[in-house]
Amino acid sequence: MIVLGLDPSLSCTGWGVIRVEGSRISHVANGQVKTDAKAPLPGRLAHLDTALAAVIADHAPACAAVEEVFVNDNPQSTLKLAHARGVALLACARAGLPVAEYAPRLVKKAIVGTGGAAKEQVQAMLRILLPGAKITGADAADALAVAIAHAHHRPR
Repeated sequence: MIVLGLDPSLSCTGWGVIRVEGSRISHVANGQVKTDAKAPLPGRLAHLDTALAAVIADHAPACAAVEEVFVNDNPQSTLKLAHARGVALLACARAGLPVAEYAPRLVKKAIVGTGGAAKEQVQAMLRILLPGAKITGADAADALAVAIAHAHHRPR
């Protein structure tokens, strides 16, 4: 089974694709979709939608996993994140993919063993879980972690 993991953000959405065979996982691809901070919001969202549609078309995942909204102190940042997350959910729904959603703490716990793990700990575990994978950045690493969390928590 091919799983698409997404770490939505308006500035840089991470995506990661893994293959799951029983309890074994392997890296397929990963990347980041960056948008121009100076562009109008609708254009940024359209760019994100087009890029995610291309990722889905290229890798033909059977399902997707998306990180839930992380509410921070700045309401504007949370709203921008919610817009990007909505586009990610829509891109998956448009492709007919079942979508699971995971809280950031649950993703960290699935990868590192503790929900309070630092990003560096998650990235270190990804190097062990996906040996040889060239990860394109922190957002792509987070997306791969979401995909792996889904591999561990998905219904059998």
